[in-house]
Amino acid sequence: MEKGNYSVGLDIGTTKIVAIIGKENEYGKIEVLGIGRSKSLGVHRGVVNNITQTIKSIQQAVEQAEADSGLKIGSVVVGIAGQHIRSLQHSDYITRANSEEVINEEDLDKLCNQVYKLVMLPGEEIIHVLPQEYKVDGQAEIKQPIGMYGGRLEANFHVVVGQVSSIKNIGRCIKSAGLDLGNITLEPLASSDAVLSQEEKEAGVALIDIGGGTTDLAIFKDGIIRHTAVIPFGGNVITEDIKEGCSIIEKQAELLKIKFGSAWPGENKDNEIVSIPGLRGREPKEITLKNLSKIIHARVVEIVEQVYVEIKNYGHEEQKKKLIAGIVLTGGGSQLKHLKQLVEYITGMDTRIGYPNEHLAGDSDQEIASPLYATAVGLLMNAIENKVKHPAYLEGNGDVEELVFEGHPESRTAEKSKVERKSVFDVWSEKLKDFLDNAE
Repeated sequence: MEKGNYSVGLDIGTTKIVAIIGKENEYGKIEVLGIGRSKSLGVHRGVVNNITQTIKSIQQAVEQAEADSGLKIGSVVVGIAGQHIRSLQHSDYITRANSEEVINEEDLDKLCNQVYKLVMLPGEEIIHVLPQEYKVDGQAEIKQPIGMYGGRLEANFHVVVGQVSSIKNIGRCIKSAGLDLGNITLEPLASSDAVLSQEEKEAGVALIDIGGGTTDLAIFKDGIIRHTAVIPFGGNVITEDIKEGCSIIEKQAELLKIKFGSAWPGENKDNEIVSIPGLRGREPKEITLKNLSKIIHARVVEIVEQVYVEIKNYGHEEQKKKLIAGIVLTGGGSQLKHLKQLVEYITGMDTRIGYPNEHLAGDSDQEIASPLYATAVGLLMNAIENKVKHPAYLEGNGDVEELVFEGHPESRTAEKSKVERKSVFDVWSEKLKDFLDNAE
């Protein structure tokens, strides 16, 4: 299979690193060709803190995915999270030189690129500039201004900002693992692509992705991203609490959480006990499930309440900003028993668990349809989508050295793709002409 036919998403998480290779089939669904996962060592709360270990873990996941699919991985789309991520709202405008011409893609790019030039705090860099609504000559609430007449083009933007050093560290790990960095995407955006339907985004929905080191939030309303946040707690702090509270080792605490854990302490009887083998030569430990779920409950309530504060900050209580579709939970942490009920109880909002199976081809492995892989599937979708936008990748141009963000002014990928598209088309038409000329 030639290089241009498949894409790769790489999810660098706190607990696991997942490399997922796939392509779009003829029905527009994603066919997963190979998957590799390794234990993530060197990432703490979504941020790389040990380069060497992270490179090793990435290489392990990539090798496994390559072996699984029989394909070679070149360029990857990577997710970014961590507590250094913040978002802000910003309005900007451009005055068009000729209002007799209709607004085109170029005008929108010019406006977006202007936002990228915003002065950030020292050590920060803009990752995404997401347009929300446009205004043309004072006419508000325009979703798509292309093709309209107007002299002044305004827009409200949702700007996502991250630390330069964290972004560079991810780039360094990817490069040292022998890969090319195709794009960097905010993880909650990737997860939302994988598990939310367009109807939910229209109605208003909050996606909560509970990972190992962070809990990511993305809020959509009227089909537009309205708010993003990364909370520096996840499933790992629950494991840590069980470890401390029950005086057992981390591996046992993790197993206890997965097998017997519940976010609702009321359902366990006092006499339900789990026996855990003691360390070399010591007596086994007996732990009541009621105590276990009390420990889990206390920490989960804290995480959910922090997320709920962010949802309130967005202003979901206003009639115009109401989230009709409620909350969607995804990520590994969402598999905790009775979590859905607890979230409904705390927030009073409808809640469901989000599985990334809607966009996957019917014959996909059951395992991939787990909430664990929501971010990885979302990153793969992003990679496939960007290939359509950037045929430069199709030709396997792995020499794009700089970090390529979506629509980033420094990245000349868009220009490259225009040249590429033309030249590929020219070559094709020449071949067709030759073929017709030589035809009998």
